[in-house]
Amino acid sequence: MSYEFLQILWFILIAVLWIGFFFLEGFDFGVGMLLPFLGKKDLERRAIINTVGPTWDGNEVWLLTAGGATFAAFPHWYATMFSGFYLALFLLLVGLIIRGISFEYRSKDASPKWRHTFDWMIAVGSFLAALLLGAAFANLARGVPIDENMMFTGNLFTLLNPYGLLGGVSTVAVFLLHGANFLGLKLEGELKERAHKTAKTLWIAASLLYIALGVFTYVAGFWARGFVNPGIVPIAAVVALLVSGYFINKNQHGWAFIMVALNIVLTQVTFFSMTFPNVMLSTLNPDWSLTIYNASSSQYTLTVMSVIALIFVPIVLVYQGWSYWMFRKRVSADKKSLVY
Repeated sequence: MSYEFLQILWFILIAVLWIGFFFLEGFDFGVGMLLPFLGKKDLERRAIINTVGPTWDGNEVWLLTAGGATFAAFPHWYATMFSGFYLALFLLLVGLIIRGISFEYRSKDASPKWRHTFDWMIAVGSFLAALLLGAAFANLARGVPIDENMMFTGNLFTLLNPYGLLGGVSTVAVFLLHGANFLGLKLEGELKERAHKTAKTLWIAASLLYIALGVFTYVAGFWARGFVNPGIVPIAAVVALLVSGYFINKNQHGWAFIMVALNIVLTQVTFFSMTFPNVMLSTLNPDWSLTIYNASSSQYTLTVMSVIALIFVPIVLVYQGWSYWMFRKRVSADKKSLVY
């Protein structure tokens, strides 16, 4: 395999990893953010947690794998992004840590105060992670200050620009909707109806914010800065989100979930396709941008990684698919059937 082919291949594989993470962890984050609001009693909140309990930690593996693949395949990309976005990524890690701890520890004590605290920690951790991920990807699409030495010259406040914040808030809204649709698929009885009503409201907010983000993207003229036009992909993403509202109103949770999932997938496809072959765009000078060609590892490294990925990625996908199949049944807020 040629060097250029391997560089393109690993750009695509990393894009697939991020797409998988946003799709799977998107509804996890949404469920976490909705937990204290939809669950009025401890039993109901336990039922909500159990919808993602068997799979949430497996979904986070996609993030770890994406980071690891970036480090191995494009070390300059990894170094510039993780050093430049250090504080934002540190806060992301804090959110993921308090979220993970809360899942494991909230039922270690029967005290209502104890459980209530950890329930809110799940919500806050999920919100923080969703907001920061959305803001980070919006800034990567917008471009960040990178000098000729591949060094990020901004700070945290550089990332807190209107476009970055809109990207973060839009991601939170779409993840909330994704989570509400997932709960509509997994819960029974009153909790299911509560999730359905919440999805109706969230769809309006998510649609307005997402459309605003799309308009901002075009109006800001990002296409004139070296991006590849992704064609109808972003339009299809908007259509998928709007169509999800039809299925939500028809109480067809499965199709509503699929449409929002499609929106998330197409949004990520848009991001990676419009930046290619760049991986980090410099706002100081386009010639200083990081690309798959100047940021990649050696041909030998990429070849070895490709062989390993060819062996193990199918195994991981089969296992994760099997785990979702095993835990496919609905969850009810019934003390006899719940596992604490």
